[in-house]
Formats: sequence, C-alpha cells, structure tokens
Amino acid sequence: MATIQRLTRSLPTTRKQVVQVPRISRLTVSNPATASQHDHLRTVHHTLQSAGVLQIQLGFPDDESTYLHKLLLNLHQHHGHGLPITHSANRGWMWDIRPSPESFQSNNTQARSETMEEFPWHTDCSYESSPPQYFALQVLQPDRCGGGTLSVLNVDELLTLLSPSTLETLFSPNFQITVPPEFVKSQADTQIVGGLLAISPETNAIKLRFREDIVVPLTNQASEALAELKSVLLGPAAHSRILNLRAKNLPRGSIILMDNGRWLHARNEVKDPDRHLRRVRWDARQFARPSAAHLGL
Repeated sequence: MATIQRLTRSLPTTRKQVVQVPRISRLTVSNPATASQHDHLRTVHHTLQSAGVLQIQLGFPDDESTYLHKLLLNLHQHHGHGLPITHSANRGWMWDIRPSPESFQSNNTQARSETMEEFPWHTDCSYESSPPQYFALQVLQPDRCGGGTLSVLNVDELLTLLSPSTLETLFSPNFQITVPPEFVKSQADTQIVGGLLAISPETNAIKLRFREDIVVPLTNQASEALAELKSVLLGPAAHSRILNLRAKNLPRGSIILMDNGRWLHARNEVKDPDRHLRRVRWDARQFARPSAAHLGL
C-alpha cells in the first residue's frame, strides 16, 4: 500500500463539488510552414507534456497531411520525440479511418475503427510492449449525420476513483493482452503479458493501457481489479469527467493530439459513411512496472 501512496501522491484530489471538465487548448495554424517554426514546436511540445492534449485547426486545405508529417519530424529533431510507428506488417505511419465494408487496410482484416460501430474506452496499441506515447487524428471529413463523437477522459481523474488495492493490482503483470489480427506484425508475437498501469520514468506520470475486448486477467485479484476499472468507467463519477468532441468541435481541418497513456478515448456510432479521419502514432515507450530503485525503496 505504501508503494501506491508514492505512485499516486501527484494525482488530483477527488472533489465532492461539481467537477470541472477539462478544456482543450487550441491553436490556429494559417500556414503550412508553421510546422517548422521553433516557437510553434515549443508550444506543441510543452502543451503535450503538461496537459497531454491539444487541438490544432488548420486554416488551409491539407488532405495529404503534409503539415502533420512535418510537425512530427520536427518534434523528433528538436524536442526528442520518437518517430511515428508503423501500424501493422504492411502499413506505414498514416492510417485512414473510415467505414470500409470491402477494402481492409491490414492483414485482410477489418479493424474496429474501420466499422461504423461504437468503439468503447481504450488507449491505442495497448497490445504493444512499447505503446506510442502520443497519437494524432486529423479530420478530413467530419460526420455530417450526428455520429462519430470522440469522447476523452483524463486518466489521472479516473485513477482517483479506484481503490488502492485495485491500483496496486493494475500495476502487477497479471494481465494477458491479445494483439488484434489486423495489427499482428509477426506470428511469433500475438500476445503480451503485463500490467495495465505503468509510470513514466521521464515525467513520473502514471499511464494506462486498456482495451477491454483484448484483456484477460490471469488471477482472481486481477479479475476483481479489472471488474472495478470497467465498473468505474461506466459509472456516474467518471461520466461527469468526460469531454465529448462532436463534429462541430472537430470540423474539417482539425487535428487532435493526445498523450496516449494519460487520456482514454472512445467513439460512438458513426452515422456518416463518408466520415474520414487520418491517424498517426509516435514516440513508442517501454510500458514497464516501476522498479524499487525508481520508487526510492
């Protein structure tokens, strides 16, 4: 229990008053060359480090995602971000997210994001030993029929709602996570075993990896912890902390950048068959249980 107290001492205090849903910082970019400007890069980097989420609104057409591509290369060069990761065995950095009933982008398997179905709470690449620190979504065509809402939830806020024993167990390496078929890069690596919580050695921030449909608890204690996590995610306290980003909040030309371990995200049913986003993930980091040395024990 002392370990958890050390790990969670920086979490926000749970408030009994009305919860203030966090606001997302927003930048407007009027010129593609902004992706190479040092002040802009510094703002993007520090906002992601401090808040873990940022919205950028492009003031110019960019269906090829040229600005986003240059931004990530410059964050790598000037601020030490890792380069984007490939999505699968046969896909590169960028992944188009749109309903695709016939043409699948990877391993002849339809990804959940390629359907019009809702996609419950998750973090990206939770099945990787080194998940990406960040991901971005660029809106090429918003849902014009009222669907496809992106919901986000701060992990720090979520963790304050969990019991200390559940937090302790979520750090333990007692969960099996299966790689979805569309993201298998090698037939020798189709699952991993580890914890659902880790701590970043760079920032001391607690990070989460989670996607319910691919997680199997390996012990009774792990089953109880996973059940509490799922229950809290669906409960009223977590619901009051959710920020829902509808099409009017993320119009064409919007880019949302998020810290993948510090924010959960979900999507409701897509209603517009022409909805089209583009996703990229970058800066893969080892997802490891904190060591005794790191905790100062």
